[in-house]
Amino acid sequence: MDEKAYYSEAPATKQIPLNCTWCRTSDTYDIKWLVRTKKDRLPGGADERDRAKFAKAQSYMVLIDTHAMCKNMRCRKRFEISGLKTMAFI
Repeated sequence: MDEKAYYSEAPATKQIPLNCTWCRTSDTYDIKWLVRTKKDRLPGGADERDRAKFAKAQSYMVLIDTHAMCKNMRCRKRFEISGLKTMAFI
């Protein structure tokens, strides 16, 4: 059984303070995440190995955005989001 059957997926945005690497200004940016929440019960047709995997599964978030655009009107350059974990457990 595929592990995606254990989770329901939903997009989410979180506001995170970041610094532009070009102009060094700090601002809050809306960053996109994919939230995978564990389902309340195991889908049908699962064997013992699938039950053990489902028992260990946790809800988590995956970072979708890798770049952000500076909000400073003079800069407006794209910079890489660094210092953020790409996956976070809920």
